[in-house]
Amino acid sequence: MIWTLTQVALGGAIGALGRFGMVYGAARVLGAGFPWGTLIANVLGSFAMGLAFVWLTDRDALRLAPFVMAGILGGFTTFSAFSLDVLLLYERGATGMAALYVLASVGLSIAALIAGVAAMRGLPG
Repeated sequence: MIWTLTQVALGGAIGALGRFGMVYGAARVLGAGFPWGTLIANVLGSFAMGLAFVWLTDRDALRLAPFVMAGILGGFTTFSAFSLDVLLLYERGATGMAALYVLASVGLSIAALIAGVAAMRGLPG
């Protein structure tokens, strides 16, 4: 188990650095008026998750999944893991559950962010 956690941690550090570079670089190149870096990271990370999922599965190499999928891609964007979850639910025939997961994830995450902001703004300085 310690080796699995080490893989996730090392991959996560790589992914987080990549995400920071993407967000920072996109803001410098495209401007800071729209979160281009986050959008690009989410789309690229989701594409890479699809590639990694098939490549690792087809080669019976899922032992690398903690480093590549949870670590690097999870550190780069958790949206990639979310996207894979939706696809797997859909492929299992659980279309309604996939749709509910999308709506719940997005809606509840935004609501939780708003609640966190409101809670912090309500605390004395």
